[in-house]
Amino acid sequence: MQQDLVHAIKSNPKYHEMVSKRATFSWLLAIAMLAIYYGFILVIAFNKQLLAQPLFAGPPASVATVGIPVGISVILLAFLLTGIYVYRANTVFDKLNNEIKEEVL
Repeated sequence: MQQDLVHAIKSNPKYHEMVSKRATFSWLLAIAMLAIYYGFILVIAFNKQLLAQPLFAGPPASVATVGIPVGISVILLAFLLTGIYVYRANTVFDKLNNEIKEEVL
């Protein structure tokens, strides 16, 4: 019985659609996150002065540098991309998953 169920799910065209959409979307988000992270690392490696500049100019020089909000932005973007994936998984992918279950069972 288990093998029949697996075969029925794998032969469903919506299953292939879901797998394809999910893989494409997850790779897109992974590439975006890698570009953000490695872009940050490359700026640190090749242009330290850019991120080492004080946030605020003036007589009392700022202790905080430009690198601090940029680094925090990298972290926040990781959370945002995760949230985007979860939203998409809970709307599009779960809908397709439920349609597959209804058709197979």
